[in-house]
Amino acid sequence: MDFTQFDPQPIYLTLRLATITTVLLLCIATPLAWWLANSRWRYRQVINALVALPLVLPPTVLGFYLLLLLGPRGWVGQFTESLGIGILPFTFTGLVIASVIYSLPFAVQPIQNAFAAIGRRPLEVAATLRASPWGRFISVALPLAKPGLITGAVLGFAHTLGEFGVVLMIGGNIPGETQVLSMAIFDHVEAYEYDKAHVLAAGMLVFSFIVLLVLYWRTDQCPPRHV
Repeated sequence: MDFTQFDPQPIYLTLRLATITTVLLLCIATPLAWWLANSRWRYRQVINALVALPLVLPPTVLGFYLLLLLGPRGWVGQFTESLGIGILPFTFTGLVIASVIYSLPFAVQPIQNAFAAIGRRPLEVAATLRASPWGRFISVALPLAKPGLITGAVLGFAHTLGEFGVVLMIGGNIPGETQVLSMAIFDHVEAYEYDKAHVLAAGMLVFSFIVLLVLYWRTDQCPPRHV
């Protein structure tokens, strides 16, 4: 293979997408997981099911409905057009939104489990010391849930790297804009450029294995706390 003709753009774009998605996932998944772990609302399981839906829904189905929602006839698309932003499908921003929705359960579930494992006693003790609800969340809940936060971040990042169906529906395959690694591999296979496809696929395979190995190793080193 002639590496002088190798295009690194899909790699950079994929890493950029995964990084931005992971940051947004932590910002969204952490308060959502806290609410799901502590809420006594009778219809809480409806929200749980909606969050977990991408786990069982085919990516192309999710991507199709996101395409309708974000497109010119969808209410989100009409809203963004009214703001002068334009429609989001086939843009990097649209790709980020789809990635956050698609990877949300991979971040929410480990964080939710970590919050649920804390129990109420540490928070009650903090309350007796006159800690505010926000103070209890910051100083008690988040440190105790750190393993779950790390797991959610790693899984969200790794899952975003391997997206295909949602990327295909929302992002298309625009070089330099929405052509991530999975799409680049698909292009190389279609063009019978198996050597280039092999380099990208093998790189993703090795990287994914290392990510999971580090995650499991860290989990083994940090057993759950009993409170």
